[in-house]
Amino acid sequence: MSARLAPVLDRIDSDLDPALNRLLQLMRIKSISTDPAYKADCAAAADLLVADLKSIGIDAQSYETPGHPMVMGHIDGPKNAKTPHLVFYGHYDVQPIDPIELWNKDPFDPSIEDTAKGQVIRGRGSSDDKGQLMTFIEACRAWMAIHGELPCEITFFFEGEEESGSPSLVPFMKEHADKLKGDVALICDTGLFGHDTPAIVTMLRGLMGEEIVITAAEKDLHSGMFGGIARNPIRVLTSILAGLHDDTGRVTLPDFYEGVPELSEDLRNQWQALNFKPEQFLGEVGLHIPAGEEGKTGLQMIWSEPTLEFNGITGGYTGKGFKTVLPSQASVKLSARLVGDQDPHKIRASLHAYVKANLPEDCSVEFHPHGASRASVMETTHPAFEQARQALSDEWPNEAAFIGCGGSIPIAGHFKRIVGVDALLAGFGRDDDQIHSPNEKYDLECFHKGIRSWARVLDAVSQG
Repeated sequence: MSARLAPVLDRIDSDLDPALNRLLQLMRIKSISTDPAYKADCAAAADLLVADLKSIGIDAQSYETPGHPMVMGHIDGPKNAKTPHLVFYGHYDVQPIDPIELWNKDPFDPSIEDTAKGQVIRGRGSSDDKGQLMTFIEACRAWMAIHGELPCEITFFFEGEEESGSPSLVPFMKEHADKLKGDVALICDTGLFGHDTPAIVTMLRGLMGEEIVITAAEKDLHSGMFGGIARNPIRVLTSILAGLHDDTGRVTLPDFYEGVPELSEDLRNQWQALNFKPEQFLGEVGLHIPAGEEGKTGLQMIWSEPTLEFNGITGGYTGKGFKTVLPSQASVKLSARLVGDQDPHKIRASLHAYVKANLPEDCSVEFHPHGASRASVMETTHPAFEQARQALSDEWPNEAAFIGCGGSIPIAGHFKRIVGVDALLAGFGRDDDQIHSPNEKYDLECFHKGIRSWARVLDAVSQG
């Protein structure tokens, strides 16, 4: 541990109660971005963050957008020292609280609770993402209190629309790209691997969504009069869907795997050391047999391999009771999670061609696209990635690992494509934090060690 880091960590430990109070103050603001009724609350959260940044010497302001405000702040690094320029991103908006009857207490009256597993911060936004955002601010506060400056140049960037699709984000980033162009972007909106293993997400899957509607007869038909002789669009649809995977679970669309990289030996070894057990993972949802492509490990299936999944199928009569009809239409909503350099637009075109090639002459098809985004793969060759991994390992019981993420975090890709900066995603949430659900919580230990973790990362990265 460096001589300059030790007093910062001591300050974090002694300042934990005031840090918690600052977090609870932010959590009391009902910054639900999806509901226009809370527009003023979102602005209030942005103003509070601006004031907090200014209180520790950061030049900060709130920027109006067509939706909710963006917050940006900046501080230079030490004079006469060559240090990296870091850009930290977090979001201050939160998910709606419905269904309110499933909460044990007012979601915007946060508190510290004792549980069987230890103390937790309970309330909406505790883990996603106010608690995580504040871990970084509190680390910077401790640095400023001890040294009167931060160890490197830092730009702060807080969004208020992450939970509502970020409609203002891309235009804002393009307009302010010069201010966001640092050496590495830091994002704290992920979690630990397991209970005590810190992780840096370096791979995020992309997404392609599509709705397919197949029409046969011009209206629903009586199954007694037309069954057997008339085309049933549900049979047509299910036959087409059944052909999208072979018996090993591999997707059969032509060129679907174009751009899928081989997993490096280093990552393979790191993932193996995580001792992931698919049966245990699936057991938490009442399953136990992995259903992905044969020959792939559980972590490969959810991190580094693409998927094509059916999200919903409709057709015919689905109400109560029974109705013997041949439906006029049948539809499916499906999505593909993409990795590496897969092109969502090429995959969509391949899907369209496959469906049309397997469509009977007396049926028609409509396609309704629902988004397309590429995967994000971070260049971990930048020294900050290994420095951060070592710093996180020093704080937590287990060694930190570079991992993948089965979901999509668009901001990481935006940093890459708009600003040209790789994102280092490190967060301290746990799987049972119940984000987006009633009774959301953030373990007090994670908040505390998260602050200490960022202090360690700042120390390691700024030393070059």
